[in-house]
Amino acid sequence: MTIEVPHKALRKPSRRHFLFTGAGALGVMAMPHLSRAADRPQISHGVQSGDVGADGGVVWARADRPSQMLVEVATSESFRDARVLPPIAAVPESDFTANILLENLPAGQDIFYRIRFRDLSHINIVSEPAIGRFRTAPADRRDVSFVWGGDVAGQGWGINPDDGGMRTFATMHKHRPDFLIHSGDTIYADGVFSPEVKLPDGKIWNNVMIAEKEKVAETLDEFRAAHKYNFLDHNVRAFNAEVPIFVQWDDHEVTNNWSPSKQLPAAYRERNIALLAARAARAFHEMYPIRDSLNEPGRVYRTLSYGPHLEIFMLDERSYRGPNGPNLQTAYGPDSYFLGPDQLAWLKRGLLNSRATWKVIASDMPLSLIVYDDAANKQGSEAFAQGDGPPRGRELEIADLLRFIKTSDIANTLWLTADVHYTAAHYYTPDKAQFQDFEPFWEFVSGPLHAGTFGPNQIDNTFGPEVRFIKAPGPGQQNLSPSAGMQFFGHVKIDGASGQLTVTLRDRDDAALWSTTLDPKPG
Repeated sequence: MTIEVPHKALRKPSRRHFLFTGAGALGVMAMPHLSRAADRPQISHGVQSGDVGADGGVVWARADRPSQMLVEVATSESFRDARVLPPIAAVPESDFTANILLENLPAGQDIFYRIRFRDLSHINIVSEPAIGRFRTAPADRRDVSFVWGGDVAGQGWGINPDDGGMRTFATMHKHRPDFLIHSGDTIYADGVFSPEVKLPDGKIWNNVMIAEKEKVAETLDEFRAAHKYNFLDHNVRAFNAEVPIFVQWDDHEVTNNWSPSKQLPAAYRERNIALLAARAARAFHEMYPIRDSLNEPGRVYRTLSYGPHLEIFMLDERSYRGPNGPNLQTAYGPDSYFLGPDQLAWLKRGLLNSRATWKVIASDMPLSLIVYDDAANKQGSEAFAQGDGPPRGRELEIADLLRFIKTSDIANTLWLTADVHYTAAHYYTPDKAQFQDFEPFWEFVSGPLHAGTFGPNQIDNTFGPEVRFIKAPGPGQQNLSPSAGMQFFGHVKIDGASGQLTVTLRDRDDAALWSTTLDPKPG
């Protein structure tokens, strides 16, 4: 549901306080005769905001019963001159989740929202409030800061209170970023937890357990539970309440390396990969604040503008791909689709029309790191790369895109990605490439945010990547636990005055591992 703030409210003398009064309207719903908090609806998994632009964003919460979500929104933390928005249903069909798109908010403004749930069976009974905030994108050239990374609760590493929970989120939170690009693998639907895991040093990793994480996710409720598990972590909830999320998905929202050709392992009773993907997609869209496309509800790929200096192109490298095969096609067709023709055309149009200084392509998978579909036997292709040589298979899309960027004179593109569970900086130059019809560009890899650490991957020379930095486990040190410290995120700062963009690769202890500053080119 879309809520618009009337333009006349923006012209009130109070300048920054644009919303209608009404902050006290919810107060009349208090029920002094209720003696126990358990009598009230509960906000079960915190609050979130997402897909924030200059005019507003989406806010989200979940109740523990059939309810109506009641939202107040204001431009001051005191909620003076707040506006009470129409209620939104939170019913069993959506697992009691609800979200609302707030529009026509002022640019570059701190926005505060307060959420309560009203019991549908007893409309005078209302939950305690939860408060969140976000900052709308600037209309002017102010500084912008954001973080990115992926891979949460994978390889059996869940929430361990003894290790401080999902600590990378607390570290990112300290930087007060404008938003997080979550690069996929938001959950590991195929990842099963054990209560205890013995570490190489003899210590025990203790997982917080829920029943649904004792098996692979197959039902809609099991997919939902995997997302809700992550929201149990106090670091994640604190982060979500103050930092908007720009989210995309990868494979583990469904199952490892899923594509139309996926043969499910014995752990699955449900053998239909298309049905599993449909259930996973529904849970994904229920659990995150995403602006759905009006033309294609449930679409993941979308453009997010964040001020004059930044436009982000969020890709979907799952929904339209062909089967995970050898990836050796010499002509582009359905078997070599990765983005697919429609999404590729959308990306070209968006890049061509963008007036932002920097065009960030958020890709859940790296361009030139080889990821095998069958890792044990080093067979099949899961990502773009298929090995050294000229473009083949899915690389044909990238060659076409890079050539288009060059011939259209599109300046200042860079790629942000995750997936491989280590961090790296890659610089692409045509003089070192098999395919040379492109301008140099950067790709930065980060993650995991909270999962096993792996790598490094073999690199493919098709597009000439040069590894400028890498931090990955040594030989024989795969699937390191989060307590080993090799959890990574990327931090981007754009200077409002100059347009310079600085990328810093950090670990969960906030050590700056590597950094570079890029000057924008005219264009």
